[in-house]
Amino acid sequence: MRTDLLIGILFFLALSLQRSGSDDDSAELARKIKSGDKAAFEAFYGKHSAPLNSFLRSKGLDQQEAEDLLQQAFLIIWEKRSEIDPSRSLRSFLFTTAYRRMLNLFRDRKDTVSDYAYVLESDGQNPEESTETREAIGHLHAALNEMPEKRRNVFELCYMQEFTYKEAADALGVSRKTVENHMGMALKDLRLA
Repeated sequence: MRTDLLIGILFFLALSLQRSGSDDDSAELARKIKSGDKAAFEAFYGKHSAPLNSFLRSKGLDQQEAEDLLQQAFLIIWEKRSEIDPSRSLRSFLFTTAYRRMLNLFRDRKDTVSDYAYVLESDGQNPEESTETREAIGHLHAALNEMPEKRRNVFELCYMQEFTYKEAADALGVSRKTVENHMGMALKDLRLA
């Protein structure tokens, strides 16, 4: 398999999950939510609901399942608002909460689809290119499934969900250096695969 094709696919996957925007005001927003400000919570919901929905759909959930998990994650934020630490990423907590609930759903379902069921839109490629793309995605799924759980989680947070290393470290309860190390190993695994 060509390395440039794999890199292109990884780049496409990263671009397909929209970045939620600047987090400059996230600490202030978190403080307001912590104090019970409903308008701040609505602003947080408006900013992060579409990217979270896209992330959940990219994992193979149908629209209803994604919407249910999204609502549950936001409900947990609101119910636990008194425990919010404004110095930590609330976005990170939201995505991690939804991700864990999704894994629980997959674990409990009998018809579990791949945890890495990504859908690429047709771009008019010829059949040979489409076959190469499908094979490359298959290799990507296999490589992700072979990674140790922590490494895979770090890769998903940093590359697929576009968390910063600091946000991923906060979400996973590890140091930033640990996240950097796991990302380096994950990228090495993918290059080898």
